[in-house]
Amino acid sequence: MMLNLPKVRSNFPILNNGLIYLDSAATAQIPSAVIDSMSDFYRTCNANVHRGLYPLSEKATEGFESARESVRSFINAKSAQEIVFTHGCTESLNLIAKSWGKANLKKSDTVVLSILEHHSAITPWLQLKDEIGIGVEWIDILDNGELDLGQFDQILAKNKVKLVSVTGQSNATGFRPPLEQIITAAHKSGALVSVDAAQFAAHHPIDVQELECDFLAFSGHKVYGPGGIGVLYGKRELLEKMPPFVTGGGMIREVSRDYFVPSEIPEKFEAGTPPTAQAIGLKAAMEWLSQFDWKDIEEHENELLDYAINELSSVKGLTIQPSSHPAIQPSGCIS
Repeated sequence: MMLNLPKVRSNFPILNNGLIYLDSAATAQIPSAVIDSMSDFYRTCNANVHRGLYPLSEKATEGFESARESVRSFINAKSAQEIVFTHGCTESLNLIAKSWGKANLKKSDTVVLSILEHHSAITPWLQLKDEIGIGVEWIDILDNGELDLGQFDQILAKNKVKLVSVTGQSNATGFRPPLEQIITAAHKSGALVSVDAAQFAAHHPIDVQELECDFLAFSGHKVYGPGGIGVLYGKRELLEKMPPFVTGGGMIREVSRDYFVPSEIPEKFEAGTPPTAQAIGLKAAMEWLSQFDWKDIEEHENELLDYAINELSSVKGLTIQPSSHPAIQPSGCIS
């Protein structure tokens, strides 16, 4: 079944005035179902979660944890305890570096990044390079726009690689690295893998159990949800051993004058008042997105890209860079 584009468009109030929007890679527009869900929260059950023994707080907590379960289902994690709510993909990626990285990396260790990475997947590791002295190695791209996996194999062979950070889909070229192949090679060498799925999550189904990735992060606002919320998935055995990233209310099990004991996962990483309305909006966004078949979504995107390439090919002197899309040839020239 193909997408009913007029009907899909009618779901977005901001587009009803004829607006043409081409910046979804930066932030997607929000359908009415998401707006309504957040409005309903503020109108009917606005309260803090996990810390109030009264009906309003209990209802808010129920909505918040229901959203966590929706995320678990969306990426097929084993447990909702493996889902940490953050304030965005950037915070999720920083959490990995500043919690797992600081606790596990030494000067002799190496982190591998691809040249396709977003800044938020690069700078936390460069900070650790300055602070601890870890090595940072880079996977370059070939002339056809694909990652140089031969170079990746060489890096794994000659370095003590502890983690590989790779995008699921480039925000610049749209290229999708072969995640399964990269994860398999990394695990074989004893390294963990973190996947930045900020772009990937809105364009392709994700199954973290099938991928076998160790961490995965994405933002709410790029999957038709609100800003101010992100997701960090981590394998349970890793999250349980990681120290808290931020401390404060909401993540404490016990505190005294001399020490404190954090809560269990995922609350251990969710200090302060959480983005409850945003989590509820994210749940509504995932439910809205799930009504469509991924095959229909990808076919529509391919049609748009075909059209764009055909139109851009008439621009004199323009070169279209390689991508994973079949309409763009490996030469890097306009097809």
